[in-house]
Amino acid sequence: MDFTGLFEIQGMLFSIMILGLLLKKKGVIKEQSQELLTDLVVYVTLPCSIVRSFEIEFDHEILVNCLIILIVALGIQVGSYILSFILYPHMGERRKKVLQYATICSNAGILGNPIAESIFGPLGLLYASIYLIPQRIFMWSAGLTYFTEAPDKKTLVKKVTTHPCILAVGLGLVLMISGIRLPSVAEQTVKTLASANTALSMLFIGSILAGVSFKSLWNRVTLYYSLIRLAFIPCLIYLFCLAFHVEPVVTGVSVVLAGMPAASVTAILAAKYKCDAVFAAKCVVSSTLLSMVTIPALCLMVR
Repeated sequence: MDFTGLFEIQGMLFSIMILGLLLKKKGVIKEQSQELLTDLVVYVTLPCSIVRSFEIEFDHEILVNCLIILIVALGIQVGSYILSFILYPHMGERRKKVLQYATICSNAGILGNPIAESIFGPLGLLYASIYLIPQRIFMWSAGLTYFTEAPDKKTLVKKVTTHPCILAVGLGLVLMISGIRLPSVAEQTVKTLASANTALSMLFIGSILAGVSFKSLWNRVTLYYSLIRLAFIPCLIYLFCLAFHVEPVVTGVSVVLAGMPAASVTAILAAKYKCDAVFAAKCVVSSTLLSMVTIPALCLMVR
């Protein structure tokens, strides 16, 4: 089994993050620059990345072949959402929001497709693309409600449904199901802006970590979260798939993608909505570091 692709992707993410850290220490990235990076990601590159992620062919054959992976992925999201209210009872309110969001939203959107393709081939890539649909919807609907506060439910619903990322999910679903393509100029614009999303997100996380000691990354809370995200959830999914005799490749993709580290956007949203961005960045970095061991272990387990 070749893990070269996995290590290259993780190495790329850490390289950009270290660049962000160095730029902040040198004063190139200032406090105002961090706010600008956050807004650029939330309002521009992330919505474009979401629309871009839905650009997969969708026909009846795929609908039949991928129904199981869709059901499994939906079950994972619902289960993770329920767990997020159970697993962190004694956390402070701001940290609890970060941990809840990071429990339902992994970095599968960045790491998932290339890893699934390198381990399981073209079929793995197809299944991974379908698997990510429920997560993309959850992270910008139920997930956003962790951070978004409003005086009443009507205002909250309006705030969430008019969020740029939710609008992007809606547009992406329409384009995928209808088979309609954006005009060439619009498609290239979206593609170009989407390609900047990962770089801007990791630069931002690196800039946050400029004032954080490496030792402080490792504490009981970040290790507890990493254990849940990287081991508990994927092992639970593995046992479920075995119990219901789910097809092996579907099982493999579901387990590996369920064991991805915290989504980098967790730190972006924590900063945007004043919910302890430093702690969120620690969760992202510590879980990503540990995933360099746990993801290969999960791949070996399901092969």
